[in-house]
Amino acid sequence: MTAQKDISQGKNEKIPPRDRILAAAGDLFYHHGIRAVGVEAIAEAAGTNKMTLYRHFSSKDELVAECLRQSASAADACWDRLEELHPGDELAQLGAWFREMADHVADCDQRGCALANAAIEIPEKTHPARRVIEEYKSAVRSRLVRLAQTAGLREPDMLADELFLLLEGARVSAQSGGADGLGRRLARMGENLMTAHAHP
Repeated sequence: MTAQKDISQGKNEKIPPRDRILAAAGDLFYHHGIRAVGVEAIAEAAGTNKMTLYRHFSSKDELVAECLRQSASAADACWDRLEELHPGDELAQLGAWFREMADHVADCDQRGCALANAAIEIPEKTHPARRVIEEYKSAVRSRLVRLAQTAGLREPDMLADELFLLLEGARVSAQSGGADGLGRRLARMGENLMTAHAHP
């Protein structure tokens, strides 16, 4: 279900304006790009006005940062689920995470990682969203290192970099060359990397 549908249903349930604004902005930024979407379009999609938007967010930049925090939080939720599915088996958690990411890359309705997309659009180091992006990406890499290390894989730092760069490259490739068969190939490459690091 798209954010737009969620918003229209949410109005009937009296969803607070701030939540409607975040849902509308997140959806519009993801599908159309941060630079292409103005605050008027966001306010209209959220069923509110610019005055209300600025009452909750001091600037569009702050709204972008909060949307990305929500994206990061939603992405992080998968780790708890994978830990419940594979308790005490870090290698299984790592493999399941990469397969899930491969499925996401292969989904034609998706436009890659919201945070990676934002990093391309926001080169300014002083933008409040840059810190959100950089901290999230760093945290993902650190988690991959920990999982690989605990699973007893060789060169966990190198494996984390290989998986991370492979995934980021696949996301770009899906947008420029299409995702037909990409998810299957990506999952296989990830498995091959993990297997290579398991060998003495």
